Amino acid sequence: MDINQVQLQRIKIPLKSPFATSFGRVTEKDIIIVRVYGEDHVGFAESVAMPYPIYNEETTGTVWHLLESFLVPQLLDKGIQKPQDVSDMFSYVRRNNMAKAALEMAVWDLYSKQNGKTLAGALGGQRTEIEVGVSIGIEDSIDNLLEKVEGFIDEGYRKIKVKIKPGWDIKPLEAIRRKFGNHIPLMADANSAYTLNDKELLKELDQFGLIMVEQPLAHDDIIDHAKLQAELATPICLDESIHSVEDARKAIEINACKIINIKIGRVGGLTEAIKIHDLCAEKNIPVWCGGMLEAGIGRAHNIAIASLNNFTIPGDTSASSRYFHKDIILPEVTLSKPGFIAVPEQPGIGFDIDNEVINQLIFDEKVFKKETITR
Repeated sequence: MDINQVQLQRIKIPLKSPFATSFGRVTEKDIIIVRVYGEDHVGFAESVAMPYPIYNEETTGTVWHLLESFLVPQLLDKGIQKPQDVSDMFSYVRRNNMAKAALEMAVWDLYSKQNGKTLAGALGGQRTEIEVGVSIGIEDSIDNLLEKVEGFIDEGYRKIKVKIKPGWDIKPLEAIRRKFGNHIPLMADANSAYTLNDKELLKELDQFGLIMVEQPLAHDDIIDHAKLQAELATPICLDESIHSVEDARKAIEINACKIINIKIGRVGGLTEAIKIHDLCAEKNIPVWCGGMLEAGIGRAHNIAIASLNNFTIPGDTSASSRYFHKDIILPEVTLSKPGFIAVPEQPGIGFDIDNEVINQLIFDEKVFKKETITR
């Protein structure tokens, strides 16, 4: 592959309203945009890390450091033949998956453009549209929650995901079922907020007919999840515990979950995401694409990976307007029809970059050129 330059841009984009989980409250998204330049095309990606190490050990600052000091110089120095080579090249780096993913995803976009393919097609996706749901944070009141749920149901979203934590779990789910009935596709996301000591409370979730409860126990656990899944009728979905295809294999083998959430950044890039998808398809474990409050570039990558066949549960890739007054891509992500987003037909991620908006949000930037890398 022809790669001669990499550009990093760090921006902060405000959310339309705060988004609260068991981790805390987010009011803006701190993003690193990665641009990988070939002779005639540019590949784009964004880092999904947060500014604080609350989802995993990475932060926006550590991602910038890894890219600047290790990953970008190595990519420009050694070069690659195909996008899959990026994962092999960076395999010596322990964890730091979001940093590796940010660069690898941009390489995949560049590769797709250089070969005149859509990113979805390059990944092996076959769908022309994907089903999407919406994620709702921890609200200030039950009434506010019900108002949001009603609005998203009216917009046609195919799955409602509600964040829960101790003290905000049974009552909000009970209120949703009471008002909207059992036919609404509903799930709960605990973001590691519980322990096995909460088993009896978690067993109460079975009454709500949930699609799944996502990551109820510790972020690095599969053993206790296997114990809990044996007690629950509700399927457990693993998120934070799965960082690689090997993690997925082990979790499946011990029956720690019945569903897996694939987040590209969490698993180190699109190449590893495909491996997890393929393993889960072989083992009859459905997967879906989770969200990290991505702006438009990250959403475009999520749309592409969700076009693969075993993404059978609606993901979190809602329209741009769900979170942002103005996104960083043109056109913005919109619903092609209620509950669906069309997979772009243009090469690469299929969206243009709105540099005017990005230039208003930049607070750090660095360019790396191949000829300046010390060999």
